Amino acid sequence: MLDINFGEFPNILTERLQLRQLKSEDAEALFPLRKDPVVMKYIARPLTKEIEEVHKLIDVINQRYYSNEGITWAITLVDNPTLIGTIGFWRIESENHRAEIGYLLDPAFHGKGIMHEAMKVVLDYGFSTLKLHSVEANIDKDNEASMKLVERCGFVKEAHFKENYYFEGQFLDSVIYSLLTPLRNIL
Repeated sequence: MLDINFGEFPNILTERLQLRQLKSEDAEALFPLRKDPVVMKYIARPLTKEIEEVHKLIDVINQRYYSNEGITWAITLVDNPTLIGTIGFWRIESENHRAEIGYLLDPAFHGKGIMHEAMKVVLDYGFSTLKLHSVEANIDKDNEASMKLVERCGFVKEAHFKENYYFEGQFLDSVIYSLLTPLRNIL
């Protein structure tokens, strides 16, 4: 079993990005994303209606970090501290040395390689620092952009579950991708 103890929050810098801990002030930038039907199209969660919901979400995310159950970074540009997205291991299975990765990006930044850049360093953190054996991505069957992203990062499709998730009156499919530790050198 993994012994997860995050300690001080791991800020990560890349050429263009800063990945840092979410803070209360990020609610102003995250709220429009979490209430946008285009952004949330493939995320089976209700659209937020009030900014207070986003404040509570940030509190839950940070509590998961403090209890060593998950870690989510705010994605910002190096030269601008405003949140443009999030990425993280929202569910860590210590007993299986496995985590599920999740991510969200402002559509104004789609197609610029932002999420690929963020995912590479987050996966490196997961394998190198957390000592994960595998990382899972659970993707809506219609989210072709997300499937291309994880495939570009070396993930392999493992399963397509038909109508395994009930959300807002309908059964949805899930496509599961995984990346194992030995494959991380292709990043």
